[in-house]
Amino acid sequence: MSKANSSTDTGAGERTDASARQDTGAGTRTDTGAGTRTDTGAGTRTDTGADERAQRRADRAAGERLSTAPREEGSEPGSGSGGGVPAMGVVGWIRWFWRQLTSMRVALILLFLLSLGAIPGSLIPQTSVDDFKVQEFKDQHTTLTPIYEKLQLFDVYSSVWFSAIYILLFVSLIGCIVPRTGQFVGQLRSRPPGAPKRLTRLPAYTTWRTEADPEQVREAALGVLGKRRFRAHTVGDAVAAEKGYLREAGNLVFHVALIVMLVAFATGQLFKSEGGKLVVEGDGFANTLTQYDDFKSGSLYDSDTLAPFSFVMDKFVGTYEESGPQRGTPRTFEARVTYNEGADGPDRKAVIRVNEPLVVDGTKIYLIAHGYAPVVTVRDGKGKVVSRNAVPLLPIDNNITSTGAIKVMDGYRDKNGEKTQLGFKAFFVPTFAGHGKGEMFSQFPGAEFPVLALSAYHGSLGVDSGLPQNVYQLDTSKMEEFKDENGELLKKMLRPGERLDLSDGEGSITFEGIEEWASFQISQQPGNGLALGGAIAAIAGLAASLFIQRRRVWVRAVRGADGVTVVEMAGLGRSESAKLPEELGDLAGALLTTAPVAQEKPGKPENPGEPENPGGPENPGDPEKPGKPENAEEPDAPAPADRPAATHEDDATNEAGSRPVHPAEAPAEGAEK
Repeated sequence: MSKANSSTDTGAGERTDASARQDTGAGTRTDTGAGTRTDTGAGTRTDTGADERAQRRADRAAGERLSTAPREEGSEPGSGSGGGVPAMGVVGWIRWFWRQLTSMRVALILLFLLSLGAIPGSLIPQTSVDDFKVQEFKDQHTTLTPIYEKLQLFDVYSSVWFSAIYILLFVSLIGCIVPRTGQFVGQLRSRPPGAPKRLTRLPAYTTWRTEADPEQVREAALGVLGKRRFRAHTVGDAVAAEKGYLREAGNLVFHVALIVMLVAFATGQLFKSEGGKLVVEGDGFANTLTQYDDFKSGSLYDSDTLAPFSFVMDKFVGTYEESGPQRGTPRTFEARVTYNEGADGPDRKAVIRVNEPLVVDGTKIYLIAHGYAPVVTVRDGKGKVVSRNAVPLLPIDNNITSTGAIKVMDGYRDKNGEKTQLGFKAFFVPTFAGHGKGEMFSQFPGAEFPVLALSAYHGSLGVDSGLPQNVYQLDTSKMEEFKDENGELLKKMLRPGERLDLSDGEGSITFEGIEEWASFQISQQPGNGLALGGAIAAIAGLAASLFIQRRRVWVRAVRGADGVTVVEMAGLGRSESAKLPEELGDLAGALLTTAPVAQEKPGKPENPGEPENPGGPENPGDPEKPGKPENAEEPDAPAPADRPAATHEDDATNEAGSRPVHPAEAPAEGAEK
């Protein structure tokens, strides 16, 4: 007994094996991997099952070529690794780690972690935003403060763990995009593959017979597909076309946009500048560091790059709803200013509203807050004016009930002629309800019935200690109270024009009137425009990747045995879509204008119950005809019971031969699965 084996492995995923074995005792038998077996002595049998399986493998390989995802190293046949973790070793582990880091799964996980890490940055006060709120939080939460400090939750966006997530996501996106871009460019340069052997197996299929020549049909198909923006060319007896490349382009644009947004965020954090300034009506601001109430900047920001400009707030206008359930709701908030661009620029008028900043040389001036500044005059015991200014007070509710402190640090002398400092705790309501009508809180944000309540102190304000102080709070630890005639703390409620006399002829304080103040945020964010462009591009790319379907269409035209041209059209989409059969039907309708359905020839066959085509279902001897396969019991090639009879060229028309089979009426094999 002798035995010979040979095998060939092709890149398309097909494998042919040939084996020959002779057994002199039981006859002669020849086995071929191509699917034909002849057994002498026990009978003769022809097996086409391997043909069917090889064809299915080829169809699957053709479908997989539609995918534009980067192929994992080691996933090709014969690689030996099977796509798993490579062999141990430094290089192997580095390659494995790089593959994991640049996978889409890890990129999504890192993006989720980045979003999750931003939550404490929004809920917990940040040192880079407001030091006073951070200190207040620490004073109120003595147990949580050490934990938060170890986790760097007061500086989330500059913490080690947030930066690590940020950098890993950046690297992951770049490593994911680069190979996908190369593959996409290769797909754009290549042509759609030729038509499969059996178009009836595709999800959308239609066929008809026409008197037009096959060459004429193919030329017309090229024109129809070209007008529908398909990339089409002729391969053998069929036209191959493809459309929907923008789907992968949108996917790439989305990921590139994420990188752009990350770069914009980093640029903004490194080169930004942001400061606040409270301005009372009639006062102004010049864009220098000494003029800011508070100022924050990025680590790479250069203060010499501050744009030279200045402005004066001429008037603040605020209006409110005066009646109904919306009483007190703001209707107008605007600061009318006069500004100068540059050192000697001309005066220009502008109005700054909420979310409508003034832009000067790339710097934006936002209106962020508003309040009242009572105008008070302080005199000493001799009637000399020691201080006269508008003192901004801090609002504590929506009706602008305000608190603050009035401090007189210089110029005052007591009745003995000694220098001392004065302090007044202030409580202001723009609309007072009246005595005996509840607590002293404002009833309306407009200044309809303003009242200022003061309590007086004298001594040391503590401003000479070198420690920073809150301008809205009065430190009375080194001060003494002024006493009234009953020995109580001297205090009084004042209307505009009224005066509080200090005890023992120490002087007085007069409530002169009211001015309004506005708080502005002056910021320079170099990455904002880049971030906006990245966000728009990300939305556009995501929409393209979700709503554009990549699909292929084939049109085959061959001349039948009776001289009539048989036209077959089929479509294959990358994902399931109900619109693919509709689109194929529209293409078939457009092609029918050039290749109309052939009319039935006069005369009937002698046996009307038998089809004219010898390659139809009753004659399975011709494997090239799309009729019933030879092996009717083959489980891998089922024929669904609900499938119309239009699976071969003679059944492509109705009884009168007047129309093609619509794709919705002739689903492909296995479509019900």
